[in-house]
Amino acid sequence: MANLFDLTGKVAIVTGGNGGIGKGIADGLASAGSDIVIFARNEDKTAKAVKDIEKKYGVSVLGLKVDVGQEESIQNGVKQALDKFGRIDTLVNNAGVNIRKAPEEYTVEEWDWILGINLRGAFLCAKAVYPAMKKAGSGKIINIGSMTSLYGLAKVLCYACSKAGMVQLTYTLALAWAKDNIQVNAILPGWIDTPLTVSARRDFPGLDEFVLDRTPAGRWGAPADFAGAAIFLASKASDFVTAEYIKVDGGFAQGTNTVHPAAR
Repeated sequence: MANLFDLTGKVAIVTGGNGGIGKGIADGLASAGSDIVIFARNEDKTAKAVKDIEKKYGVSVLGLKVDVGQEESIQNGVKQALDKFGRIDTLVNNAGVNIRKAPEEYTVEEWDWILGINLRGAFLCAKAVYPAMKKAGSGKIINIGSMTSLYGLAKVLCYACSKAGMVQLTYTLALAWAKDNIQVNAILPGWIDTPLTVSARRDFPGLDEFVLDRTPAGRWGAPADFAGAAIFLASKASDFVTAEYIKVDGGFAQGTNTVHPAAR
């Protein structure tokens, strides 16, 4: 049964895999034996992540400067991954951006930027890897959503819309590509201790105490908490699991739509 989770010989693309949740997922997949391709814009940060994963897990890691907001950049990245490894078994659509403000304060340019990276970029990445997965006769796509995939948060309108869209992207691709033996699922993070949430704690005084009090697990999540869910969804263990999402939130979202008062 242990072989169900073995990813030796597999290749995974992780967008935004050079830090935060993406790095936690890349670490997890590498620990199970998968070679890793990181799509990210910050080359210095990517180079450090590549060295770290190679040193820790002994797998092959390719770091590529890819802007998921640009279709040509994505296609070039996928081509380079295929040129090096000859296959793509897993795609993790993790890259994301956010701007926090009241809905009426957003500009059209900010809306387009956030939706373009978070949702359009995920679609374009999935579209780009589809031919290789179809030809291989199998594939795994893991879309990273959010608590806001399920309920609203007043000062993250654009982000919330993009992450709600990620769930529908998951459902639709899962149905469309089931015939090709491609499973498409999502992971919905809760409050995770990353650079993005450092700014949230600065913007919303008392948020740290609120999260600790509201989360049954009694702590903020960490990037490493995503390793297990990612390994499961990338492995043979999930071959009959598709069009699903897994909440990795320490129980925060269970049975409530409560939000921090400062974010209303």
